[in-house]
Amino acid sequence: MIPESLRENHLAMAFDGVATTAVFALNELIIEVAPANILEALKIARSGQGFERLSLVTAVDRYPAEPRFEIVYILQSIAKKQWLRIKARLAGENPEIESAFAVYRSANWYEREVFDLFGVRFLNHPDLTRIMMPADWVGYPLRKDYPVTGTRY
Repeated sequence: MIPESLRENHLAMAFDGVATTAVFALNELIIEVAPANILEALKIARSGQGFERLSLVTAVDRYPAEPRFEIVYILQSIAKKQWLRIKARLAGENPEIESAFAVYRSANWYEREVFDLFGVRFLNHPDLTRIMMPADWVGYPLRKDYPVTGTRY
């Protein structure tokens, strides 16, 4: 739901059906959506609002809070000279979300990095394999509960 303070913002109102909340901060619109609505929100941003570039997909671990993970998509409209941030929150137990690859091809490597370092699974990703850590690595090093000295057996 778009807050009353953003009802005059044309970009924010484009997400009225899918947004759980929105805020305008640091000259950037930040939209939060339910994980089930992430592809719809990305399609609105790309096709309906002209955000042709996915600049980054990253994650934030809010451990011990629940929902634990926050997946952040940073989009850019080169023509409009605007940035847009779309977020989705995931539970700590078996975190998974639909892959943005179907909407933005550049999501491929970013999602692999988030998978490798945080353990978030991206459903329907074409090649969800480790990209930074060895294939036999145990654990996800950017999780806040990961041992500082590495995995202990």
